[in-house]
Amino acid sequence: MLGSTHGTLTTDSRRARVIACGEQPAPAVHGRPAATDDLDVSGRPLYAGVPDLDRFFHPESVAVVGASDAEGRPNTGITRQLLAWAERVGARLHPVHPTRESVFGLRCVPSVADLPEQVDLAVLLVSDPLPVIEQLAETKVRFAVAFASGFAETGAEGAAAQARLADAVRRSGLRSGLRLLGPNTNLNAFEKFRDDLDGPAIALITQSGHQGRPVFTLQELGIRLSHWAPTGNEADLESADFISYFSEQPEVGAIACYVEGLKDGRSFLLSADRAARRGVPVVAVKVGRTETGARTAASHTGKLTGADAVVDAAMRQYGVVRVDGLDELQDTAALLARARPPSAEGVAVYSISGGTGAHFSDLATAAGLHLPALSSAKQAELHQWIPEYLDVTNPIDNGGHPVGDWRGRKIIDAILADPAVGVLICPITGPFPPMSDRLAQDLVDAAEQTDKLVCVVWGSPVGTEPAYRETLLGSSRVATFRTFANCITAVRAHLEHARFTASYRSPFDEAPRTQSPSCRKAQALMRPGSRLSEHAAKQLLRAYGIRVPREQLVTSAAASVRAAGLVGYPVVMKASGARLAHKTELGLVKIGLTSASQVRDAYRELTDIARYEDVSLDGVLVCQMVEPGVEMVVGVTHDELFGPTVTVGLGGVLVEVLQDTAVRVPPFGEDQARSMLDELRGRALLDGVRGRPPADLDALVEVVLRVQRMALELDGELSELDINPLMVLPRGQGAVALDALAICR
Repeated sequence: MLGSTHGTLTTDSRRARVIACGEQPAPAVHGRPAATDDLDVSGRPLYAGVPDLDRFFHPESVAVVGASDAEGRPNTGITRQLLAWAERVGARLHPVHPTRESVFGLRCVPSVADLPEQVDLAVLLVSDPLPVIEQLAETKVRFAVAFASGFAETGAEGAAAQARLADAVRRSGLRSGLRLLGPNTNLNAFEKFRDDLDGPAIALITQSGHQGRPVFTLQELGIRLSHWAPTGNEADLESADFISYFSEQPEVGAIACYVEGLKDGRSFLLSADRAARRGVPVVAVKVGRTETGARTAASHTGKLTGADAVVDAAMRQYGVVRVDGLDELQDTAALLARARPPSAEGVAVYSISGGTGAHFSDLATAAGLHLPALSSAKQAELHQWIPEYLDVTNPIDNGGHPVGDWRGRKIIDAILADPAVGVLICPITGPFPPMSDRLAQDLVDAAEQTDKLVCVVWGSPVGTEPAYRETLLGSSRVATFRTFANCITAVRAHLEHARFTASYRSPFDEAPRTQSPSCRKAQALMRPGSRLSEHAAKQLLRAYGIRVPREQLVTSAAASVRAAGLVGYPVVMKASGARLAHKTELGLVKIGLTSASQVRDAYRELTDIARYEDVSLDGVLVCQMVEPGVEMVVGVTHDELFGPTVTVGLGGVLVEVLQDTAVRVPPFGEDQARSMLDELRGRALLDGVRGRPPADLDALVEVVLRVQRMALELDGELSELDINPLMVLPRGQGAVALDALAICR
């Protein structure tokens, strides 16, 4: 660990489009009115409002509803803790109880209506907070905390009760600005934080209080914590609100989150965007990678976990560092909070054992870290102090003895002076006094003299050695880990986040605010609740400037021959119908037709098969035969949390067999569209393999961006779009949508 010192909104899409056209007032964003300019073409907010949570964390007065000092009662312990917390933050505390005259020597009032002053925060120690909410609004209380459980985490009946509570808070908020934390939350916001620690702090957000304990206890290792927001079921205030708020606090160096489910995907992305704009790292454990995890999370907090592939992609898109374990959360957040921006991406591994260095280097390289070979001049310099027979290319093996004397510091300084090295990692697999003690001190001293990141992996299972407890943990400049894996995860996150922040451009700044002419044309083609035929789906693509083959829809054999002459031989013929899918499997596609007789026969055969299969057709498509290229798929689906999503991957049958796809949540720019292609395992096919020419990547990216525009503008009308295959031709020749499926909402 690094040491202690030194220095939203969910909106019905059809209603949203009406708002975007100016026919009614814009909705509120996080409690503030949103100007029309702050909305995208779907009427959703483009920028996150920041709730004023100062009076939540630093109130001047606090009411405890249900306060008690009777021994043996749960409320008594809570009241006692709140009294101590109020004293620490300098707040006046007012007990509220209908039958008590005093609690812990403080005058008690029977109801919130009898409070002697307007309070900033009301803590509700009652089993049913709903009746109290209306009273709080009348007295203009700014914040309330509901500990009570038995809401959405318990099933349908509890979810209905939570919906009633949320509605009451919303109505009260409109009148008085009341905001609610909970229900099903706990006392973590009122913990005692150490005030003797310096440096950038970690702000913590958890939906399960117990899961935040490992991060909270970082204080015992000298890592500063500034806030803890236990969001519970998020009937009102949600994780996104706290991310937005924490990213604005000057003392916060990183935000650590344990998320079981997101209340609203769009709000989460807006808050992540705010943190990204300010360069504040967000590190998150997100439950729901597996079906079991998703089911358990729902039973705990009543949240939607979301399709995990979409959640994962959305987090990467906005620079949220997703980790799996709580140990990774604490180590990665601690490093990101304290580390300075890297001067180079090169990692040097330095050890007193060749085996240790080789082992760590293998793991680091496999994880994507760059271990540059040191220059010949640098190796010669190191061999002044390290025997010639030892390898100092990188990893650097000193053989052990040089760390016990003056040579140890010389070696470390020389490595750090290399301009290609931005991070020095020294794995110490076990204590070996006095050499390990001297090595630890030399690393700490060197770290104080450099802006580069110095990391140590202290592998001893004991952890009581003075070199670890005093020397390493006592340093503010050395990042100390207990495992190879956590060190590699944290360093990789540090380098990736620095790269991300340096090039980040908010997609919301460039998101379309007005509908394009293409949208008007496309809306005329939509048929609510139905699936469009291939011909109609291609007209939809054509409206957005996406190239499709020349084709004509015909209803007779004679017309098919005339159409083939107009389209130009050779042609492809396909049955077309709104309910027709998987045409190839039914024999409803004929390719490479070169004569009028073949076209005439194909028409009859296609219609005969359709009658036999009892498939209703709107006609037969006579299509241009397109030269072969790389078959891709580009599509739109609607995610329950994030709304429209765009997917790209290998097309044809490969999309079903390999499932090699990448996904993004609109809006996004060209850089994200290109990064989607880089994520594909079959990316090399687009660069040309076995003598095939490179594909037209620019044309493919343009299709992805046009599909994204369609997804945004037709959100609420377009449920699903599947362009498969999209034939990507050789470079400079474009891309053609050979087939398409569209389902209207």
